[in-house]
Amino acid sequence: MPDPSNLSADVVVIGAGQAGLAVAYHLGRRGLASGRDLVVLDRGPGPGGAWQHRWSSLTLGGTHHLHDLPGMSDTGLSFTTAPGDRPAREVVSEYYGSYEERHGIDVLRPVTVTRVTRWGDGYRVDAATGSAVASVTARVVVSAAGTWTSPRVPFMPGRDLFRGLQTTTADYPGAAAFAGMRVAVVGGGTSALTFLDEVGDVAADVRWFTRRNPTFHDEEDELSPERGRVAVAIQDEAAREGRPLPSIVSVTGLPRSALVRRLESAGRLERLPMFAEMTETGVITREDQTIDLDAVIWATGFRPEVAHLRPLGVVNDAGGIVVEDGRVRGESGLFLAGYGPQASTISSNRAARVTAKAIAELLGR
Repeated sequence: MPDPSNLSADVVVIGAGQAGLAVAYHLGRRGLASGRDLVVLDRGPGPGGAWQHRWSSLTLGGTHHLHDLPGMSDTGLSFTTAPGDRPAREVVSEYYGSYEERHGIDVLRPVTVTRVTRWGDGYRVDAATGSAVASVTARVVVSAAGTWTSPRVPFMPGRDLFRGLQTTTADYPGAAAFAGMRVAVVGGGTSALTFLDEVGDVAADVRWFTRRNPTFHDEEDELSPERGRVAVAIQDEAAREGRPLPSIVSVTGLPRSALVRRLESAGRLERLPMFAEMTETGVITREDQTIDLDAVIWATGFRPEVAHLRPLGVVNDAGGIVVEDGRVRGESGLFLAGYGPQASTISSNRAARVTAKAIAELLGR
């Protein structure tokens, strides 16, 4: 990161994943020069957002469809034709790197934003890179920090007593780490299904636990327009009321994909109700049955990363933020990108244009 002692800009974007890059692109189209008017900070060691940290066996062929960034066609690349058999973390990192270069988006990394405070008529963004501490002042802040660093692990009595391996989706080490083990996969989303599939090939036993009965819909990949609109509306309502955001899968259900059919054929899709507590050696079900385990994978989703915004007083006790059309209520210069109704890759792209327009108007451009 350059010497930050006098670093200032019109806009600071926190995060260079899908949402952050989309906003940076549209701001560039409106005349904000990256590195001068616009500063983009990212905690990752390289391009790719959270994708660069995902497990090596995950491919684009095994994930929900990843929509192209706005202007990605200018790079000659598209996720529609991207290789589906290579690790997704490699492909996305390469494509995002090409995108940043093609559109002149200078990303300062690795930089971890620690806090955002008010500064005059704008904001001060404090950050750390290695052992150095830096700060940037700006009229506008766009937080596109995502969720990857905030895995959601539900409260469970006895969880700290368990002597086996516990991991989250963000820390998943790959199936080989569970060879010969008795494993519980907890969660009702696509990641949980992926772990059931991968770990089931090498583990001695795998059990699937969820809080509610999963529902499946007939779309294999994409949500129907109606289902997608309902999901966005529910997320938008929660964001506008400052409530914690519901998980997407709790709204949309799971697609009856090739993965689901494979798990059904293998007899691995038998769901068990969430257990009541954990012990040193396993779990106890709500029927007082003891199940011995060697590992638990918490595939229970993520929370938005908003800790750096707490000094502003915009994060409530429940961890929610009141956000209307991407802007934090009461903060004319504070925007959240990829939050709530903008969480999907296609909605974050669409919202980025609206956010950039609002910022340009605020700056008088």
